[in-house]
Amino acid sequence: MADNYLENKMEEYRARTAPRKPAMTLGRLLARNRSCRGYDAGFIVREDQLRTLIEVNAAVPSARNQQVLRFRPVLADEAPRVLACVRMGGALPDLHLPLPGTEPNAFIIVCSTVPEDRYVDIDLGIAVQSMLLRAVEIGLNGLCIGAFDRERIRREFSLPCEPLLIVAVGRSIERIERVRIGAGEDRTYYRRDGVHYVPKIRPEELILK
Repeated sequence: MADNYLENKMEEYRARTAPRKPAMTLGRLLARNRSCRGYDAGFIVREDQLRTLIEVNAAVPSARNQQVLRFRPVLADEAPRVLACVRMGGALPDLHLPLPGTEPNAFIIVCSTVPEDRYVDIDLGIAVQSMLLRAVEIGLNGLCIGAFDRERIRREFSLPCEPLLIVAVGRSIERIERVRIGAGEDRTYYRRDGVHYVPKIRPEELILK
């Protein structure tokens, strides 16, 4: 009895004094949620991971609670069909992103069951940001792709409704840094010495006085 008592007390002490893993706060998620255009080709995104991302849409707000968005997961076996229809890194055309060997191998095609309008777009923004934050939470990264051939994507995947956006999903191999800028400065992202820089307006300049 005495031995067990002392052993249990030691376990309690270790549990109290062990270093705690920092909580994944919203601030940390936002800091890590950067648009990624280069992925680890050796990491294959699983179906259950895509489903985990899609499932957040059963919990997020929806304008007028219409819930008109639908989601088509695309795994590695179908990924080349998406890659043939998208353009990435529009501000860096000379790089022809993604670079060979760094292509994403999973996507989520976001569609709407009704014609696109302001309320659908509200839902689209909420949905995609929520999925990307969830991706970061489970150790992945992503990219919203608006530059794609809608008709071809619809035909390729026999979609019953209109595709609005494609989300690439994978494990990032990029180093991405935010750069604070004034509201009137150039907001175009750029690369220098292997680092991808993303200009972001200073918080104090976002507030209307």
